[in-house]
Amino acid sequence: MIRFALKCACGHRFESWFRDNAACETLMASGQLNCPACGGSEVAKAPMAPFVASGQPDHDAELQDRDARVRAALLRLREAVEANSENVGADFAEEARKIHYGESPKRSIYGDATPDEAEALADEEIPFAQLPWVSRGHS
Repeated sequence: MIRFALKCACGHRFESWFRDNAACETLMASGQLNCPACGGSEVAKAPMAPFVASGQPDHDAELQDRDARVRAALLRLREAVEANSENVGADFAEEARKIHYGESPKRSIYGDATPDEAEALADEEIPFAQLPWVSRGHS
């Protein structure tokens, strides 16, 4: 396993673990690696300091435990959203706009929006939230 510092086109910085460098490169090239802050798929590796062993106790177990707790919390969030909202898929921005202006029934929805669509919704002061959407797999 290898950890990379990453940066999206909007400037958000985050880290992620990969099986190897090739796995990271493949996900980036296919647009399947998304920024947890904005959902953008234009992601590149960012500079990071190398890990140097210090002889101090290894804190990997603590970090792995913390990461597992965060992932479990994000999965619970996803399950709650899916159980209590309608998936409108790629029509999210259009449907949020219709609900806001009273053209569709008021209800909870979720789906996908491009960064431009999200910016337009924000400009129109249409309430929405971008959530980190973790996969159900073990990645």
